[in-house]
Amino acid sequence: MQKQFFTPEKDGFHGVWFPAADDTCRKGLILMLGDSSKDFLARTGAKWVNRQGIHAMTMSPDEKDYGHHSYPLERFGSAIGFMQKHGCEKLGVIGASTTGMMALLAASCYPEFSLTIAISPPDFVMEGFYCDGKDGARERPGDDESTVTWQGKPLPYLPYAYRHPEYWQKIMEESKAGGDRIASREMFEESERRHPVREEEKIKVENIHGKLIFIGAEDDALWNTAKYIRRMENRLKVLPHDSVCESWIYRHGTHFVFPQSLMNMMLPFGSDLAVSLMFRAGKEHPKECRTTRIDIDRRLKETLAQW
Repeated sequence: MQKQFFTPEKDGFHGVWFPAADDTCRKGLILMLGDSSKDFLARTGAKWVNRQGIHAMTMSPDEKDYGHHSYPLERFGSAIGFMQKHGCEKLGVIGASTTGMMALLAASCYPEFSLTIAISPPDFVMEGFYCDGKDGARERPGDDESTVTWQGKPLPYLPYAYRHPEYWQKIMEESKAGGDRIASREMFEESERRHPVREEEKIKVENIHGKLIFIGAEDDALWNTAKYIRRMENRLKVLPHDSVCESWIYRHGTHFVFPQSLMNMMLPFGSDLAVSLMFRAGKEHPKECRTTRIDIDRRLKETLAQW
């Protein structure tokens, strides 16, 4: 098999197929990493997955757009169809941050996934946001728009506490106050104070099949992912489900709780420095954060090998 590119107009989704070297491989993993399915982070993630002997399909909302708004979850179905036709008998999905949410949502809608990995996820559907530079803001909320749609309808979402331009101003204020390059944890806390998460906005993790892994750190500056992960754990304790769930929550690790070998591939000589420049926790606890990433590396490789 050869690398292939996909577009919504022709194929139903934005993506790139990175087949493993072993043509007899029967496992395929969908990755939603980076701004684009073609960018450096996505390509590096696919290469890392290929090194585990697994086919990789990178997906993104658009050609190059980190914003997430009204993304049709049916695009995962199109990708699943291609992968199954090309020999993938086992399918998994992995996402980080906002795409960690999308990975959970996709797995809750498509029982074909037998492995779901969510890195630094929320436990609710986020409001849609744009990264179009409007009025000089790097990011802004959409107007009454969800991050995702399903069967042509927007999924109910937790609205942000602030609108444009106050939204980005608050993020910058929080980042400066905490010594982070970017931080929005307090904004998400304020969003929940103003609008407690309703049942219809929660991700239905009980509908996920197979192996389910949550990964997060207590010192995450973007949002309180450790709290969100624990809420999903509690949800699974009281609702019937057939998944096998594991929560890997670490004291230190920042929002970037990626496997260390992936970080080394992206930044061969400066992964620790990059994390320390992005987040105060990375600067204050570099050894602990690195130990977290090394442990995640080991556990993820073991999980993929046993899957």
